[in-house]
Amino acid sequence: MDVHSIRKDFYILVNSDLVYLDNAASSLKPKPVIDMINFYNERLGVNVHRGVYRLSHEATELYEGAREKVAKLLNCRFEEVVFTRGTSSALNLVASSLGMQIIELGDEIITSELEHHSSMLPWQNVARKKNAKLVFVPLDEDKRITVENFKKVLSDKTKVVALNYISNAMGYITPIKEIIRLAHEKGAIVIVDSAQAAPHMPIDVKDLDCDFLAFSGHKMCGPTGIGVLYGKHHLLQTMEPVEFGGDMIDTVELSCATFKETPYKFETGTPIIGGAIGLGAAIDYINSIGYDFIMQQDNILRDYMLQEMKNINGITIYNPKTDTGIVSFNIDGVHPHDAATVFDQENVAIRAGHHCAQPLMRCLNQVATIRASTYFYNTKEDIDRFIQAIHKAKAFFDSFI
Repeated sequence: MDVHSIRKDFYILVNSDLVYLDNAASSLKPKPVIDMINFYNERLGVNVHRGVYRLSHEATELYEGAREKVAKLLNCRFEEVVFTRGTSSALNLVASSLGMQIIELGDEIITSELEHHSSMLPWQNVARKKNAKLVFVPLDEDKRITVENFKKVLSDKTKVVALNYISNAMGYITPIKEIIRLAHEKGAIVIVDSAQAAPHMPIDVKDLDCDFLAFSGHKMCGPTGIGVLYGKHHLLQTMEPVEFGGDMIDTVELSCATFKETPYKFETGTPIIGGAIGLGAAIDYINSIGYDFIMQQDNILRDYMLQEMKNINGITIYNPKTDTGIVSFNIDGVHPHDAATVFDQENVAIRAGHHCAQPLMRCLNQVATIRASTYFYNTKEDIDRFIQAIHKAKAFFDSFI
């Protein structure tokens, strides 16, 4: 697989000198994905499920075909794939439905300070409303989640465990399979935030034995506004919908209603048709690249980036042992947002902020960090220009000292 050939599928990489290193926030979209979305909008553009005409049937086939592609990607059943607006929407669905059904006074919900806000806040809300206790896995000295520290907070009161598979701010891979095994021994349900994992590594939900898992399309070459919630079928069947309206119903009376089987009872109204079809095309594209190549590229670029960064005085790297292509750092004495303006002038796109992980920022004693994150279409030349931008930013701000 040749990276430079792959880059030809991305319009912005071919037609500009952009160095894009904000992949943890959102990936670029390749031509096959854009073409499929355009095909739906131009050639079909109609609703699914209810139309009795040919165009609606074709749109439905593409929409449900995308669900089948997700099921194969995750190694789960077709009925266990719920389309949502994104990872945040999926995680909120579990908390607002199952969480409000099963959490009782005195129950404990385990999460961590390493979480994206969308993994933590829904359960913070449930804990507050149900008078339950939110318990945090102690992070080790590198700010990792470890099995040993997880054991310290796991108890007979643990009802739910909500953790990330890969940290969006630190790039650490959580030992999630062992954590799931331990949680299940206590009868707890485990929800996995897989927003950063799904784009970069194969996921087998049967092997993991997770109860729920969520990810977004836009981080894995798909469109924005589409996400996936995987849930074990028997758990989805027990959950109540949290949105109500058309298409998710079976029968409606004036005083009551019955709902369709999962996954459709969670997909009210006109679904995210173009988004789902685009996600299906993105999965096809990633399969054509192959996760082996994606993980190899992540490792090569991470190692090269860290090697070059460690030669620069006056910067602090917060995750020098990152497992992925996510590197968080700061230029000493410079606010990340100020530094980011210099990167932008060099046409290097990075992220500066708290990365929707404010508790982690407090653990690091920082207001914010600069985050560079790679994907399979990045090159060592991109890293070279990123390193040059660090030097230029340092030189610029050093001139004011």
